Amino acid sequence: MVFFKNFKNIFLIPELSRKLLVTVGILVIYRIGSFIPVVGINLQQLAQYMSSAKAVGGLLSYLDTISAGNLSQCTLFTLGIGPYITASIMMQLLSFSVPYFEQLTKEGDYGYKILNQYTRYLTFGLSVMYSLSYATFLERANLVWTPGWAFKIVFVLSLTVGSMFVMWLGEQISLLGVGNGSSMLIFAGIVSRFFDYGIKTVVYVSEGTVGLFMALFIIVIYLVITACIVFLEKGERKIPVQYARRIVGQRVYGGQSTFIPFKINTAGVMPVIFASSMLNVPIFIARMFSQKFALFQYLASSLEPTKFLFNVLQFALIVFFTYFYTELVFNPDKLSEQLKKNGGFIPGIRPGKSTADYFFFILTRIGLVGAIYLGILSVLPNAMAAFISPMPFYVSGTSLLIVVGVALEFSAQIESYLIEHRYEGFLTSGRMKNGVSMR
Repeated sequence: MVFFKNFKNIFLIPELSRKLLVTVGILVIYRIGSFIPVVGINLQQLAQYMSSAKAVGGLLSYLDTISAGNLSQCTLFTLGIGPYITASIMMQLLSFSVPYFEQLTKEGDYGYKILNQYTRYLTFGLSVMYSLSYATFLERANLVWTPGWAFKIVFVLSLTVGSMFVMWLGEQISLLGVGNGSSMLIFAGIVSRFFDYGIKTVVYVSEGTVGLFMALFIIVIYLVITACIVFLEKGERKIPVQYARRIVGQRVYGGQSTFIPFKINTAGVMPVIFASSMLNVPIFIARMFSQKFALFQYLASSLEPTKFLFNVLQFALIVFFTYFYTELVFNPDKLSEQLKKNGGFIPGIRPGKSTADYFFFILTRIGLVGAIYLGILSVLPNAMAAFISPMPFYVSGTSLLIVVGVALEFSAQIESYLIEHRYEGFLTSGRMKNGVSMR
């Protein structure tokens, strides 16, 4: 009953209700666009090809899972938010290596506005490249009614416009809704397939394709992985902070002890999304040239979710982007300076540079644990799919991490709104007293 009471409090805050309605409305528009097919495709043969033994469990099945079925149905939103995420990664890398872009990052809002515009241009270019490679693949697989440049132009234009529109939808969620727009769109696409997974599992068990105990075992494994994700996402390292006492007039300020929480996974779910998007580039290139060159054919077969090379690359990219994204969102020098200005210090650590170095040391150690945990949980379902056949359903580790991570982030933002307006937290049962949450 307490849960439903706290849930009802969400709709008592006009601002939060409005943001939730905007988020839900945009997600509905996104799902509607996911059912509009592109003209010129033989959808019946495409569905048969995607359900064939050659496609299931391979590259196309993986990309179809990430795109929430848009790939197998060849809809307007087939590319989804992927090109925008890849473009964002590229621009962030350029901001560290190219002096011009590095200077823009130091110019405040104006510089970020220019960088965001460049990101949109790059998104457009990547969308054209992805859609052109997909059109070439469809023609070679004889899945097009009338192959030729007329089809390619219409196909590329449709998918590119759809990708740019999805990018705009994500930006509107970030500006007017709740949660990160890109993450929310990916979350909605993945969750939309869970009902189909349940139906497929029941059919497999009833037909005897998969045993009941095996189906239950697979479900339990996924539940355990989900529980591990939730447990580790909530894990944190508390750094004690002491504030010096100051006497101003007849009042005494400071003199209290608190702590700074460092999460085990400081970067959140973004490293998983970044790694997944970056892997799409070599996958598309290898697939595009696989029929002409033996090397690309070998790479295309190796870059499947159940293959060793794919999982090694995914693990390495997740570790890299964990440190990379943490460096972007967390500045030890700035935190140390703010702590010093407020009269705070860490017991046994000198204020200033020594404190910043200590923060960096702690963050590096915690980041390694978080990166390894993200990497292992990402490749674990892939390894399970390699040894268990047939699988009644397949949810990649990347998809599972995204779903759980985004859900936790979304609920945390809602809870912050509730606590700010002195309601009970959405996920907690502590009572509000004098503006302080008693946990």
